[in-house]
Amino acid sequence: MKRLRQYKEFWAVITLGVIALWLQFGMQRANLAQILITALGLLLALLMFVEMVQTLRSGKFGIDLLAITAVLATLAVGEYWAALIVLLMLTGGDALEDFAARKANSELQDLLNNSPQIAHRSVGESWEDVAVGEITVGDRLLVKPGEVMPVDGTLLTGPTSVNESSLTGEARPVDKQIGMTVMSGSLNGEAAVELQADQTADNSQYQNIVRLVKQAEERPAKFVRLADRYAVPFTLLAYVIAGIAWAVSKDPVRFAEVLVVASPCPLILAAPIALISGMSRASRNGIIVKNGTTLEKLAKVKTVAFDKTGTITQGRLVVDQVVPVTALSNARLLQLAASAEQHSGHVLAQSLVAANQAPLLTASGVNETTAQGVDATIDGQEVRVGKLRFVTDDQVEQPDQTAVYVAIAGIYQGYVSFTDRVRPEAQATMGNLRQAGVEHLLMISGDRRPVAEIIAKEVGIDQVHAECLPADKIKVLADLPADQLPVAMVGDGINDAPSLATADVGIAMGAHGATAASESADAVVLKDDLTRVSVARKIAQDTMRVAKQAVLIGIFICTGLMLIASFGVIPAIIGAVFQEVVDTVTILYALRARVDR
Repeated sequence: MKRLRQYKEFWAVITLGVIALWLQFGMQRANLAQILITALGLLLALLMFVEMVQTLRSGKFGIDLLAITAVLATLAVGEYWAALIVLLMLTGGDALEDFAARKANSELQDLLNNSPQIAHRSVGESWEDVAVGEITVGDRLLVKPGEVMPVDGTLLTGPTSVNESSLTGEARPVDKQIGMTVMSGSLNGEAAVELQADQTADNSQYQNIVRLVKQAEERPAKFVRLADRYAVPFTLLAYVIAGIAWAVSKDPVRFAEVLVVASPCPLILAAPIALISGMSRASRNGIIVKNGTTLEKLAKVKTVAFDKTGTITQGRLVVDQVVPVTALSNARLLQLAASAEQHSGHVLAQSLVAANQAPLLTASGVNETTAQGVDATIDGQEVRVGKLRFVTDDQVEQPDQTAVYVAIAGIYQGYVSFTDRVRPEAQATMGNLRQAGVEHLLMISGDRRPVAEIIAKEVGIDQVHAECLPADKIKVLADLPADQLPVAMVGDGINDAPSLATADVGIAMGAHGATAASESADAVVLKDDLTRVSVARKIAQDTMRVAKQAVLIGIFICTGLMLIASFGVIPAIIGAVFQEVVDTVTILYALRARVDR
């Protein structure tokens, strides 16, 4: 409603301005033109004054005070055409800001506009078009070449290639084979494929991202904080220069001429447009930032804390070492363990099977004990694979890593250890963050300390908090000393959601992470790439630098114009035109925050 009223005010100024021009030059009725503009100026000044009072009551400084004074001063000294231009600038500034915001926000809007709407669902031997909201889990769907995947699903036919750039920021097509998962919102390639719906539309990846974008739009940034640093001194400076000019010249017109060029728009427009531009740039780089305040905080962060599993590491355990303690070879020990575990759904069983290079042996009499292990008969011998106490009562060497132990015919044979591989980009990310001014890097993990310390040392993290439950993670963040704040927390799982919400800036690795983590975070990395955390930091710093520069450039230009106007060499109507030039320069400069560097 406020935006609608502002547009009405803008068009009212345009319309009445045209009428005033006709009265002045067409009808030669300058007095009527002056009365019309004066009435309009007084009415809008009153409305602005009411809004300013409401702003002051909310604890913020009303920078519109300068504009109100400029309008009243020009009307008081008879410079009503200058007053009209100032009114045009003030009301048109809202339209200009809206245009700039929409341009800066275009990447986020593309997500909303490209949301899947229609799907082709199997009905008997034919296909019917249905709204994506009607799709249920298990439905068989047809996706034609060039169409968007309507929901998350598993390919039933293929192969095909898909473009996931709207989800991850990565433009390179990704090859998909039968049985692989495709995400809603990804664009199908040149082959028609069929898939089985694994999620409804509401629970699919694309809709999760759309919800985050809408959340970003519904939670506007507190842009005023940057402007507040300059609003009071700038306003006082304008009044001092205008007052001195009036006092020295003894001419009240000089007061009006100075205030006309004291445009408040650099303070009103520069910061929000720069921040919206930064959010747009982040989106283009596969990072959704939910509000501009997040960018302000991220630019100042002194400490970044990381979860380990799925954040610094890939979150997938792979075989690290095969250690027999008898004459059994490494390959044979791994083959027997994998053969016993081949039908288990446990993640370690899958890793064993994946690592085994020999043919799997037939296992009979398989018995799986939940959370303990598996025993089976292979080549006429009992093979037992699992936790140490499940396999043997002997006192044996235990590795620091996660491991499964193997016994054959009741005799302990050795173990297979697993590791969660560090992301290849993790070490570079830590280096980039340090170069960007982050002073402290922490790891806060639920894993055992020896494992956590090994990973931390490998990637360049100097402080480790291990064996932490979600409540412990919150305590670590809460106990950080003041000189290490603000703090950002990076995580990916449901257990990270509380700490993401606690940190000054929560960053979720949300490409395939838990929805709870994404919703608790202030920013979500859509691409499975840890370097995006350092990219987000750089974007935040660039954005705040551009915002500050845009504000200061506007202030310096206005100050120069005020000093010149104080000598009476800039007529009020020319000064009002200069105001528009200052506004345009400020806005165009603020839009630089949208450009990658």
